[in-house]
Parts: sequence; structure tokens; C-alpha cells
Amino acid sequence: MSPADVPPGLGVLGPVTAWDRDGNTIALKGPRHRSVLARLIVARGRVVPVAHLVDDLWDDPPADPVGALRTFVAALRRALEPDRSPRTPARLLVTEGPGYALRVPTDAVDAWWFERAVADAGKLPPEEATVRLDEALGRWRGPAYAEFAEQPWARADSRRLTELRLHAVELRAEALMSLGEADRAAADLRAHGAEHPWRENAWRLLALALYRTGRQADALEVLRGARTLLADQLGIDPGPGLRALEEDILQQAEHLGRGDRPAWAGRPGEAGGRARGGQSGQADGRAWGGRPGQGGGRARGNHLAGDGASGQADRLGQVDHGARTVASGQVDHGARTAASGQVDHGARPAASTQADHRARTAHPAQPDRNPPTDRTARPGEAPAPANPAGRVWEQVAAAYDRTVAPDARARLESTTGLLRNLAVTGGSGLLAAREHRLAAVAAAEELGDPELTARVIGAYDVPAIWTRLDDPEQAAQVVAAAERTLTALTALSSTAHGHAATPAAHEADKARLLATIALESRGTRLARGPQAARRAEEIARRLDDPALLAFALNAGFMQTFDRTGLAPRRDGIGAELVALSARHGLSTFETLGHLVRLQARSALGDFTTADHHAVAADALAVRHERPLVGVFTRWYAALRLDTTGRAPATEVEAAYRDAAALLGGAGMPGLSHGLLPLALLCLRLRRTLPLDFDDHTDWGPYAPWARPLFLLDRGRRSEAAEALHATPEPPRDLLQEALWCLTAQAAVALGDRRTMARAHAALIPAANELAGAGSGLLTLGPVAGYLELCSG
Repeated sequence: MSPADVPPGLGVLGPVTAWDRDGNTIALKGPRHRSVLARLIVARGRVVPVAHLVDDLWDDPPADPVGALRTFVAALRRALEPDRSPRTPARLLVTEGPGYALRVPTDAVDAWWFERAVADAGKLPPEEATVRLDEALGRWRGPAYAEFAEQPWARADSRRLTELRLHAVELRAEALMSLGEADRAAADLRAHGAEHPWRENAWRLLALALYRTGRQADALEVLRGARTLLADQLGIDPGPGLRALEEDILQQAEHLGRGDRPAWAGRPGEAGGRARGGQSGQADGRAWGGRPGQGGGRARGNHLAGDGASGQADRLGQVDHGARTVASGQVDHGARTAASGQVDHGARPAASTQADHRARTAHPAQPDRNPPTDRTARPGEAPAPANPAGRVWEQVAAAYDRTVAPDARARLESTTGLLRNLAVTGGSGLLAAREHRLAAVAAAEELGDPELTARVIGAYDVPAIWTRLDDPEQAAQVVAAAERTLTALTALSSTAHGHAATPAAHEADKARLLATIALESRGTRLARGPQAARRAEEIARRLDDPALLAFALNAGFMQTFDRTGLAPRRDGIGAELVALSARHGLSTFETLGHLVRLQARSALGDFTTADHHAVAADALAVRHERPLVGVFTRWYAALRLDTTGRAPATEVEAAYRDAAALLGGAGMPGLSHGLLPLALLCLRLRRTLPLDFDDHTDWGPYAPWARPLFLLDRGRRSEAAEALHATPEPPRDLLQEALWCLTAQAAVALGDRRTMARAHAALIPAANELAGAGSGLLTLGPVAGYLELCSG
């Protein structure tokens, strides 16, 4: 096959996308184009009649839906076969009979390749199967058919692929156990079981993995926790696989093995657990190498598909080991679940109540030259986990569980330390941390101890770079709790006797509460936010506490948006954060400082310096395993490509779409909602391209500023004028200059002198900045150009 004959790659294991033969993203235009492509992929080469496509694409079809569909198909053909000669029949997206079909090989579609890889893995030796499954699971970029997953035509295939992915995770765990790597399997299965608590096979495999690492008590606790969960939440008993495995562990059945006999060497599908009544000891009776798509874990007719289980797991507090929750303050096995079974650079089960950021961000333990030999394996028992981080985690967690009483308040503080570390892992970790943070605060308030509550609230000093809140309602609750605690702490300070804490300690706690209030009030017009930030910084400087000062500087950064044109002030805050954090080993705040400076220098058009800070932030992120940093630096790379002016618009748009794909699992809705359409709008306006957005574009919170321009592009001037009159002032955040410039451009187009004057007055302080570039994500170009338009 010549290079010209190599078909493009098509992806639905995440946002719907396509890649050329060199792996570059192909611009597929708008959501309708991607939905046509996705619908044809669902059909797997079968012809989809035009009438069906129209029904699937529109609830309320346009005047000429068939003509619109043909336009989408023509654009897709040009994108997928750019070298095809005019009037030459299409080879990939073909017209056949009453409709269209996709004619591409199996390897061209990531979902089809994934299905085959999982099926093949069941027939391979365990070493090869592990490699194949790692590669297959690595193809996932987000939920299957992400933006279309809940469309009726995509729902079944999306859920089927999700189920197959869960099946592959469990298949990989069996392969690892067959290789004697039960400790690795256990680490992965703990998070898997917590996210999908109704999959009995996940609990069975986790218990077996723990047993094979010599942890019988933990294995039994997993099984009993699963029984409690199923009984309490679904009113059912465990299936035969779980019951059989529990009995076998109690009897220490020889056939279970503890890593001494690969499960792969037994009957197909037997990874441990005596066969009962024709079953292979698995919760779903699945044989190794069974039909793709029939993942494990059916709770006898009550199994919930993977797409619904995750949300239920959240409601149940990420159930694991006796259905204990992080919010309850218990940091034993339940806390290990919250941390996904991994040590996150200082995530300590018994976290200190002091603000010791150096300990929090320490490097993970390195392999010892002389590994400790404090526990000798008994005959037939596997040694402790070989991974040093996992070994330390398990030992410390077990010691904490033995020594700290279940109702001790120290558990609540330890939980907060874990949540802080969990938050910086991103994705589901960030979402879980936010949820359980509120529960921890509520639990502390219930105990009636303002000093404890202050420590629980203030210990969550997670660096924040984005100015739009992810959950405003939750933020308001945190602010209210912090204000109540601040009042109680002030009253407590005035009565010195009877309390162990010193006024200085109270001052540090007050500063953390104030910084929290400022951070959680960002983007609002409340005077309390800037006031709290200034007070927190004053206290931190007086106490000469570096970690406290870094937290207060972050709060101050979030309150530097009372007008436009404040990038130089934020640049100064970023510079102090970098210097302070580098001196005192505060790696998370050092990373934050580089990102702050990246944003500020971009606003000022100094991309050489911004590039330096992007590289520095990425280096710290790699060293300290901070995956969310890559979301921001990837967006910055797209902005950087945009600002060169040399790349074609299609290439820049593809870069923005690639960056947006990272947001799907980042756990930051305040950042992700509406951001991609806004970035594309800015790009097309700057380059005077057709806007090319459809009526269903989700602009998120940016709709009031985008709508007038969208309506103008459609020739609906009277509606655009009404929309412009209804446009509010932009929120005080990183995008306020960009939103003011959108307002200015619409006002100029409509000849609205009053709005032009308002925009001009608001933008004057930012005359030397690039609109929007202060976000580090997008730009509308020099503010000076919009000032000139408004003055004309």
C-alpha cells in the first residue's frame, strides 16, 4: 500500500476525531460533521439511509436537511481524502443505495482496533497479553463517543465499549497475577473496584490479588465489604464467585496459590477460586478469552453498566474495604482507595497538621540498595510488595489503622491531607476531593471544635490557577463555613485560658481561613475577597511562614482582576511565588508561579519568557507527577501556534481541539465549559474567517458575549442588537479583556456608540496587552486595535 492509500485514523474512544497518516489531527469543522462521522462508525460499514441520518442529527430539522447533510458529507470527504482528485469517487465515505457508508479497515478506527486487541489478548501468553492490553487501554482518551455518548444512536455502542474497557482492565489484572505481580494488580484493582462497585469480578480479583501478596485479612475485608455494599444498596447476596473465594481463603485452599502458580496455567478463565456448580470461581462465569464486550461483574441480573456505576460510587463515598468513606475521617483502607492505591509524593495517612509543603511534595521513595528485611515471608507466602512506594504506603497505612482510634479527630485532619494530595491528581481525583472536602468540613463543624475546623478548612491549600469556579455552590458553602469558623476562632482567642493553642497559632489558622475565603470568592464582585486576601498576606509576612505566604499569594493572585490591564501585577506575584517556593521546597506553588508568569508574560506579548515558564512548569509536573499542569501547557502550545500567524487556521484549530480533548477527564468544568468554542471564535474573528458555528453550539458561560457576533454572522442584526444590549459586564477573571473586546467588536459592527464607549473605558488600562492571552489559552490580538475601533 502506497502512503497515499493509507486511510486516516478515526477515533471515538474519547472526543470524535480523525488523524492523518502522520498522526496529525484532521480538522473536522463543527459538531454536525463529527456526528455524521460518528454515526457512520456506529454502523460499522453498513449503509445508513439519508432519512435515518436526518432523524439522528436533528430533533428539529432545518428547511433543507438533506442539502445540509450533503454539505457535511462533502466537507468530511475533503478532510478525510485531501489528495482525491476532483470528480473522482470517494473511497472512504461512499454513497451507496439510499445513503452513506464508511469503508475503512478495522485498524483505522480506534474502537474497532480496541475490540480486536482485547479479544486477541485472551489467546496470548500472559506476558504478551499484558503488553497488548496496556496498549489497548492506552488508546482511550475519554468516554467513548464523548460528546455524543447520550445520543440515542450512540448510547448502546458507547456503553458496550465502556463495558469492554472494564473487562480489559480485569483481564489485565488476571494476566499480571499470572506473572506473579499481584501487588501491581491489587493497586490497579482497588481504584477500579471503587469506581465500579457493582462489578463483583473486580472485588473478587482484588481479594485474590491481596491474598497472593500475603494479606489474608485485607482480602477477607474486601469480600465482606462487598457483601455489605450489595446487601445495603441493592438488597442482594454476593454471587457464587465471591462466596466461593471467601470460603477458599478461610480454608487457605492450596489451589488459590500465592503467586507460586500462574493462574494462566490453569483452566481458561481460572484466576483462582474453586469452581462451584460448573462455575470457574468468577462472578460472571466468564472464561478467559470469552466474547468481547461481556465484561465481568454481573450481579445476577442486577449488574449496573460501567457508565452508571461511577456516579453511584461517588454517592457511596468511593466504597472499598467495608464501605468506609473518606469523609468519615477514616484513613485506613478507604483512604487508600481515595488515593487510588498509590503514594502521591507525600500523601500521608497520618498527615501532619502543620503546613509542611516540603513533606507533601517530596520525591517518591527510591529503591533501597539494601531492601528492608523486617518481615520474613512464611512458607507459601508472597513477599511484601516490590514497589517501594507501595510498600511504604501499605506499612504506614496499616500502622496508622492499628494505632489511631476509629473515632479519633486526628483521622479527620489526616483525611484532609489526603484530599489535598488527591486533588492535584486531576480527573476523578479532583472531583472526589472536592466532594469529600465539603463532607470533612461539615464533620469538623459537627464536632464543635473551631480549632479543628480551622485546620480542616485551611489544610486544603491546593494551588489554583483558573479564575472561574468549578462549583460555585460548593465554594459558597466553604466560604460560609470559613467565615463562621473565623468568627469562632476570634472569640476563642480572646479567652486564653482553657485552650492549648497560642494566639500565634490562631493567627496562622486565621490567615489560612482568610486565604480560603479569597480563593473561593474569585470571579465575584464581592469586596470581601480582596480584603481577605490582603489580610491573609499581611499575617503570613508577619509570621514569616513561607508555606502560608505561598497560599496567601495564590489568594492574592485570584483577586487581581478588579479591572483590566493588571498582568504586570500578576507577573510580580508569580515571580515571588517562584522564588519563595524554590527556596523552601514548595514544588506545587513553584509550579503555580511558573503558570502565573506564563499567563502574565503572554498578556504582555513576551512569549520568549512565557515559553521558559511553560518548560519549567512541565519539568516540575513530570518530576512531581502533577498531570493537570499538562492541560494548561498544552493549551498554551495551541495559543503559541496561533500567535505566530504562520500556521494555517486549520492547523491552529486542530491544535485547540487537541488541547480541548484533555479537558474531558480533567475534572475542571469551570475551565472546560464553553472554552473550545470561545477559542475558535477568537481565532476566526482575528483571521476574518466565517464563524461557522451552528445553533446548538454550547458556549457555556461565554454565551452572552458570543451571541451578538454569532447573530451578526447569520445576518440577524435586530436580534444581535437586542443581544448586545443584554450583554453584562464580563466577570472579573482572566478572560475579561477578551470578553470586552468581543463586546467592542459587536458594538462597532452595529454602530452602538454607547456600548463602544463603555468598552473603550474598560479596555484603556489594558492598551499594551493582548486580549485574552493573559489566560494562557487564547487571544483576540492587541487590545489597542479594539480601542482604535471604538474611537473611530
